[in-house]
Amino acid sequence: MTSMVTQQTYGADPARDTRTFQVRTYGCQMNVHDSERLAGLLEAAGYRRADDGADADVVVFNTCAVRENADNKLYGNLSHLAPRKQSDPRMQIAVGGCLAQKDRDAVLKKAPWVDVVFGTHNIGSLPALLERARHNRVAQVEIAEALREFPSALPASRESSYAAWVSISVGCNNTCTFCIVPSLRGKEVDRRPTDVLAEVRSLVEQGVLEVTLLGQNVNAYGVSFADGDQPRDRGAFAKLLRACGDIDGLERLRFTSPHPAEFTDDVIEAMADTPNVCPTLHMPLQSGSDRILRAMRRSYRADRFLGIIDRVRAAIPHAAITTDLIVGFPGETEADFQATLDVVAAARFASAFTFQYSKRPGTPAAELDDQIPKSVVSERYQRLIALQEKISLDENEAQVGRTVEVLVATGEGRKDASTARLSGRARDGRLVHFAPDDLREQIRPGDILTTTVTGAAPHHLIADAGVLSHRRTRAGDAHAAGQRPRTGVGLGMPGIGAPAPAEPAAPGCGL
Repeated sequence: MTSMVTQQTYGADPARDTRTFQVRTYGCQMNVHDSERLAGLLEAAGYRRADDGADADVVVFNTCAVRENADNKLYGNLSHLAPRKQSDPRMQIAVGGCLAQKDRDAVLKKAPWVDVVFGTHNIGSLPALLERARHNRVAQVEIAEALREFPSALPASRESSYAAWVSISVGCNNTCTFCIVPSLRGKEVDRRPTDVLAEVRSLVEQGVLEVTLLGQNVNAYGVSFADGDQPRDRGAFAKLLRACGDIDGLERLRFTSPHPAEFTDDVIEAMADTPNVCPTLHMPLQSGSDRILRAMRRSYRADRFLGIIDRVRAAIPHAAITTDLIVGFPGETEADFQATLDVVAAARFASAFTFQYSKRPGTPAAELDDQIPKSVVSERYQRLIALQEKISLDENEAQVGRTVEVLVATGEGRKDASTARLSGRARDGRLVHFAPDDLREQIRPGDILTTTVTGAAPHHLIADAGVLSHRRTRAGDAHAAGQRPRTGVGLGMPGIGAPAPAEPAAPGCGL
């Protein structure tokens, strides 16, 4: 169903305008951004966000299926809500996202008190499904098999006043043997550049300073544009970066995640030539062993990966490069693991997201022989962590004495209250904890300042020398006023607000 029908569904009962919601998110940036859309849909349908610490009338779980513990966490949290659901039948629980797409009816078998189960391709159906479950007093399950509408057309209520995600594609055409995402998110579908740029401009007009372009494989952008005699534009992503560079008011541009097999020099040139593209790159390695990369169906080898890193650093000398690593893939020998350590030592990543291999039913790797014992995986994992922590510390200590521009953030510094510091991100993505001195009351999340790095730890920088400059921004104004940027409205969507009464959507209607 369209967003318009979603609003009409709720217009018939003004009392429901007071119902509150909470969205709990697991997993990657894609899920975080999907949760912003879920929040936007619910707000457009007349719900309001529950206050922090308050019980919500509707709790939505946006799930991940990449790691095994995601299943355990979800069902544990659902169990915690069961007593409340029993005492308050008016409360509703919805489960969506990748785990819902994968498990489908199994969610209701394990947690029969859930009201709605919906998949990755039909998040726009959530308000209608909640209404049908409430009206019919029976759980609703709707799992679409393919994308029906690009989700960025849906209303989104953004979490941040100063930084935003913008999807350029959904789905993935790769067949990595450890990854379940393609079977849950489908084949890659790309948004037209005009749509992407319109969303970025809309965000910037609302004060957003930093945008991160999202895709499972951003440098494959444009693959779905090919049609008959129209070939794929292999330079589409580099052109998109340059076009974003022309948007006045967009101060920082990032993207995640590229795939080493398709990372081309035109993207490096666009990064270097476009001033608002940040000097940072997240490039998933997964393994440094060519044999394991082959078993993973990762169509690059260690030498190619290191060559990309060298070319990026030649063009952008101070780029902070981060990565993903998997330890204990089936069949990984000590020699294979040593190859990973060797590549990590050569690449000198600023940081790494490091995972112990998790066997996921439905992936080819789950059926491979030579699954590595947990004790071996854990021991290797600790060695890899120790190496990367040392490299991260060395790389951060090299920043001491440098002047950095910081976008002040909220929620980044867990110890800020006890250390009398504030926190934000440098242009290269490093977390900076800084001393605001007598400017504490003037500095807001979303403001920009410069400071000098005085110390370092593996995961952050310290800047205790004082603030060199402070610039108040529209993003800071918006944060102080409690305003959230909204998108999806105005791109063929109705406005936010209570709609006129209309007949409810018919049972079974979808996107």
